[in-house]
Amino acid sequence: MSAELSDLSGNVAFVSGASRGLGEHFAEVLAKAGCDLVVTSRDTATLALIQDRIEGVGRQCLALELDVLDPDSIQKAADRAIEHFGKVDVLVCNAGCNRRKPALEVTWDDWNLILDTNLRGSFFLAQAIVKRSMMPRGYGRVITIGSVTCVHGYAGLAPYGASRGGIKQLTMSLADDWGPHGITVNCLAPGWFKTAQNAVMYEDAEWVEMLSNRIPVRRPGSMKDLDGALVFLASESSRYVTGQTLLVDGGISGGPVRALPKK
Repeated sequence: MSAELSDLSGNVAFVSGASRGLGEHFAEVLAKAGCDLVVTSRDTATLALIQDRIEGVGRQCLALELDVLDPDSIQKAADRAIEHFGKVDVLVCNAGCNRRKPALEVTWDDWNLILDTNLRGSFFLAQAIVKRSMMPRGYGRVITIGSVTCVHGYAGLAPYGASRGGIKQLTMSLADDWGPHGITVNCLAPGWFKTAQNAVMYEDAEWVEMLSNRIPVRRPGSMKDLDGALVFLASESSRYVTGQTLLVDGGISGGPVRALPKK
């Protein structure tokens, strides 16, 4: 892959759920690759710190409050982003949540929160950005965020797995819908990575060892393991790739499903 194909200079990237974890990391990686950034979250205080770091590497950054459960919030964030930068080239639909519990204990509210945040929120954010910027310009890179639960089922993750499986299907549908307009849509699906959302699980050394033994490369992922896949999907290197789910999971999805240790 040539440097020219992976150079994102002059691009504007919009990242939802950017105040922590994967979203925070994705924003910084895209900035270092040359993008100016729109970073969004409900947590605006933390976003200010992230904005400072992105501007520290010489990129412009706009920090916006966004709640993907609120359609008005989505519309306002999309409008503000495009008003400020004039365009969005790369959209990373990262905002998400989870409540890990046995299926028999999942409540109606649990289900609605997880599906509405992870699946509905991703769709309507993508719709807003594509309609306002990508469709009129005939260009765009939409990156949805899935997980290994797109393709494997795990106990304690029924609504979460349903939402991520839905993201995989949504990605394929949007790719077919928007491909004729110069817009690619792909899903970046991490395996087992330590984030703020699941950090407590990784405090148990025995659990981490058991998890690692189930991953062919024998370790959970580290954030930098996602960098190449993210830049690839955001850049011209992936111009003929759309509707795909790129699993970055150390190989755990390639073998038989094996029960994970409960935590």
